[in-house]
Amino acid sequence: MATTSGIAGRIARTFINSKLTPLLMAAFLGIGLYSAWVTPKEEDPQIEVPMMDIAVQYPGATPQEVKSRVAEPIERLASNIDGVEYVYSTAMPGRAMVSVRYYVGEDPSTSTVKLYEELLKNMDEMPPGASRPLIKSREVDDVPILTLTLHSETTGDYELRRIGEEMAADLKTTDGVAEVNVHGGRPRQVRVALQPNQLAAHGLDPPSVAEQLRAANQETDAGAFQRMDESYLVETGGFLTSVDDVKTLVVGMHQGSPVYLKQVAEVTDGPAEPKNYVSFSYGAGTPRPDSLAPGGTRSAVTVAVAKRNGRDAMTIAEHSLDKLGTLEQTLVPEGVTVSTTRNYGETASEKTNELMLHLLAAILAVTFVVSLAMGWRGGLVVFLSVPISFALTLFVYYFFGYTLNRITLFALIFVTGIVVDDSIIVAENIERHFKMGRLPKLQSALAAVDEVGNPTILATLTVIAAVLPMAFVSGLMGPYMSPMPIGASVAMTFSLVVALVIAPYLAFRLIPSHEDLTGEEGGGDDDDNEENDSEYELEETAVYRAYAATIEPLLDSAWKRWAFLGGTTLLLLGSVSLFYFRAVTVKMLPFDDKNEFQVVVDMPEGTPLERTNAVLREMAADLTDRPVVTDVQTYAGDAAPVNLNGLVRHYDLRSAPHQGDLQVNLRAAEHRTRQSHAIAKDLRGPLQEIGEKYDAAVKVAEVPPGPPVRATLVAEIYGPDGATQRALADSVRQAFEATEGVVDVDWGVEADQTKYTFTVDKEKAMRVGVPTARVTQTMKMALDGREVTTLHDPDERDPVGVQLRLGEERRASLADLQNVPVQSPAGPTVPMADLVEVEKTTRDKHISRKNQRRVIYVTGNVAGAIESPVYAMLDMQERLDAIEAPPGYSFDQLYTGPPEARSNYALKWDGEWRVTYKVFRDLGIAFAIVLLLIYILIVGWFQDLTVPLVMMIAIPLSLIGIVLGHWLLGAFFTATSMIGFIALAGIMVRNGVLLIDFVNISLDQGASLRQAVIEAGAVRTRPILLTAGTVVIGATVILFDPIFQGLAISLIGGAIASTALTLLIVPLVYYMIERRLAGSALTGDDA
Repeated sequence: MATTSGIAGRIARTFINSKLTPLLMAAFLGIGLYSAWVTPKEEDPQIEVPMMDIAVQYPGATPQEVKSRVAEPIERLASNIDGVEYVYSTAMPGRAMVSVRYYVGEDPSTSTVKLYEELLKNMDEMPPGASRPLIKSREVDDVPILTLTLHSETTGDYELRRIGEEMAADLKTTDGVAEVNVHGGRPRQVRVALQPNQLAAHGLDPPSVAEQLRAANQETDAGAFQRMDESYLVETGGFLTSVDDVKTLVVGMHQGSPVYLKQVAEVTDGPAEPKNYVSFSYGAGTPRPDSLAPGGTRSAVTVAVAKRNGRDAMTIAEHSLDKLGTLEQTLVPEGVTVSTTRNYGETASEKTNELMLHLLAAILAVTFVVSLAMGWRGGLVVFLSVPISFALTLFVYYFFGYTLNRITLFALIFVTGIVVDDSIIVAENIERHFKMGRLPKLQSALAAVDEVGNPTILATLTVIAAVLPMAFVSGLMGPYMSPMPIGASVAMTFSLVVALVIAPYLAFRLIPSHEDLTGEEGGGDDDDNEENDSEYELEETAVYRAYAATIEPLLDSAWKRWAFLGGTTLLLLGSVSLFYFRAVTVKMLPFDDKNEFQVVVDMPEGTPLERTNAVLREMAADLTDRPVVTDVQTYAGDAAPVNLNGLVRHYDLRSAPHQGDLQVNLRAAEHRTRQSHAIAKDLRGPLQEIGEKYDAAVKVAEVPPGPPVRATLVAEIYGPDGATQRALADSVRQAFEATEGVVDVDWGVEADQTKYTFTVDKEKAMRVGVPTARVTQTMKMALDGREVTTLHDPDERDPVGVQLRLGEERRASLADLQNVPVQSPAGPTVPMADLVEVEKTTRDKHISRKNQRRVIYVTGNVAGAIESPVYAMLDMQERLDAIEAPPGYSFDQLYTGPPEARSNYALKWDGEWRVTYKVFRDLGIAFAIVLLLIYILIVGWFQDLTVPLVMMIAIPLSLIGIVLGHWLLGAFFTATSMIGFIALAGIMVRNGVLLIDFVNISLDQGASLRQAVIEAGAVRTRPILLTAGTVVIGATVILFDPIFQGLAISLIGGAIASTALTLLIVPLVYYMIERRLAGSALTGDDA
């Protein structure tokens, strides 16, 4: 035995006395610390989902026309492109919007190029009159990481906007900032408010005034001339540079005298008409830095800063805030307060620091457990070997371009308990051999490493095999899942290296040995002698006595054996049935605890901006009374700065007057008793009560924990006929509303909005020589206004538009509009009323399509006792089955894919269910692969086809602990719980491998089967309990994180249940099988 043969022994021999080992340790730690320092930190993982929006204007066309002429051709092109997953389109009156979403992980830049190429090749298919397609790509980095809100008692929104724009220009120069947007406030504009009566009196109409303004605002380089050896430059024309220039502009001649613009219009230089309103108010949960009373609102301007790809959010936020500090002294006047209303850099660093602390806590806890069992010196061996494995793992993260975010750090915490195992097993065995003291110290150590070395390598491989297949989860969940298995596998690999290279070095120096006992008498290869020697040692230990007392009765009596096995099976079945009885509910991911949420408000179409704003302010007043709220911003007719969720849901495009958002910021987590999800659930009621008074659809949009979806519950209604489809969708919406626990119900059909059509009477118009185009142009200018030119003011940052429009009070009724003059070449101007006929209709509804099919979405959210969409879907089943399709058609519900036939009606479930289904499907497949890989590994090692099955018995047994754990804590069984279950498979099998390997060693040394089983169990009980203990302790740290709670419960419950059972059931079943195989010869021996 003095000469070692295994790989493990050889490695250990090389390093156990080498001067290189301590240097390696130092180098590894150095590399790790450096990597932790340079890796960018952010909160959420980097998700690459290329998304492009294509917008096309097609003035005057109905949605039906837009759909067939613009949207459909673009959809066809987009769906041809490689890597496209979804094509959504919406056809609205006069414009189309097509969104293309690629598969996760496609390269954004090539995706954009492909789309541009397809569109440019097919520009000839666009109908005449349609604009060029405008393509905008959206990425995770479009989400602002920092938002600053300026508000003041004394300074108005017009001034605030000017300050905001200066601030934005300054912040944009910070390194790593991608773009800075300003929300709210009114820009500077020269407003030319036309007076129809004056225009008519002077024989003018809006287009003719516009023409004069454009023509007057010109200046060009006319060239140069030479004279007397000098060259002179000539410039001709003259720009309009101030309001006075505009006022005194001659816009026409009337009866021989010039007509000045100020005679036919009021010209003002100042804020434009408001297109949106932004306001700010403090909540009850914050000390106020200025005079604003709680609950009081004031107008505000928000500056939103987004970062560039792959940059560290933390440093960019810090630099921007430093810059703000200097700006507050130079740019921001007295009485203007700048509040930071979002700082993802800060939350990211808080999160990473908190996790780093957790990591440290886990390592310390594990060390403590080991020291209890093996003395402080044994603990030290483990304590020194864990950081080294992690240091190397961090380096690999840095190398592969992962950022440090909550997912990658969790991978490390999750692995803490498992990483220690290799070192524990080695150190524990070295210690046992030193205690047996049958060889000189050095040989003793090497023999110990060799004894467990190979099984440890195998066991590590099984754990890696158990975790790695999860890296292949597809879809949006991939980036949330894959860092865990990859991080875990890397850490495991390094821990194996550490266990064979560094642990023996440390153990050899730290763990005391029985040098005095070491004679040469046990040095020979005399088996019996050795057997007695170790027996004598072993049987005195308490562990051995306790273990033998438990397992002997089971080994000796057949009925006790079967009773024990039967009882365990019943327990397993009982715990699995908890799923069926909904005692344990399945959900994709629970909500994380965030310091913010948004409220999305949709008033009925046709609501003016001012009314929307009033409703938002009423909601804000209700929210600011709550002690948990620090501040609220309202955005009417504009979108609040988006988060990842809003980006996928296209919230940033919400700019209609009837749409509004509230951004609600809560106190930091340590200052409140409840999690943000519970708070949001509570506030939903009062907010929706306010909404109901005004017929508004109010949705509480929380930051989703995992991948963003359109809504938690989405039913897509497909069908051949639009009207029937709408009726079915309405019935589905009512079914949603009637189901308990389903909230925020809405659907994709707008409310009716009245529209007046002014039809030009072509004959009348031609009689006075006015073409139809002139009439439409005049109307557009009079009602909607048009920026006809810009003021050339060199000091302005943004161009100052000169806008032509009727005065506000002169475009308030049909009579006003019919009074607008139209110039006629034949003589005096003609009032609009003489040329048009007015009819009253309603606005066309828009048409939504998904993957080239017309669809209506019915959306809802789940809140209440059951948080998971699956159960809401099941509860709705009966109501939905009762919905009648028209005769000859059916109305089916589909769960996995879109309907095959286009000629029928169908409801397809989407939203969170789709992600859940895909993730659990992928995890299921991964689990199957895991079992197969583990089986192959063990068969390869033991060269036996039945033994591996014995070891794999422990896997389903861990379910007992897992399900009961979830049930006792009332937690959801989430995707992370499933990961825990899969990872446990590896850990459990590893224990079985070590057990049976020892049985075989004892059998080789000539022990009887029964004796070998008892002995192996006793020898491995301590390390197996230790590894289980470390897994449990490592996982306890994660229990309090809402997202990864499931993982922790799985690891804790599963480890406890299956460890207890592995120690008894694996040896038992092995014993039963081997005894059968060995036949009668052994049976006699046993008795």
